[in-house]
Amino acid sequence: MCKDNVPVPKKVLSMLGLAARSRNVASGGFATENAVKSGKAYLVIVSADASDNTKKKFRNMCDFYEVPFYQFGEMEMLGHSIGKQERTSLAVLNEGFADSIQKHLEDSGIGRR
Repeated sequence: MCKDNVPVPKKVLSMLGLAARSRNVASGGFATENAVKSGKAYLVIVSADASDNTKKKFRNMCDFYEVPFYQFGEMEMLGHSIGKQERTSLAVLNEGFADSIQKHLEDSGIGRR
């Protein structure tokens, strides 16, 4: 459960874990930004508890580079799902994983921001 008592789609977290284990995730602000700007990112996820400045930065960047952008989960949850410490942002670098994760996000009612 998130802070808002909204159930977290476990399928999304497990897909992120699989993508991370296959080295198809860039995590952290700098790595995510590089992935988007170099055209390697197919999906960007920013934690809901990230700062407003971080959310705005990645939303604007993703709009410009035409990369799907979602706000999902919390920093601790995102980091844990990929086997790392807290992460405010991550980019999925594989189109198949990105499509699957995006489908699960939308099926659970989490729309693009």
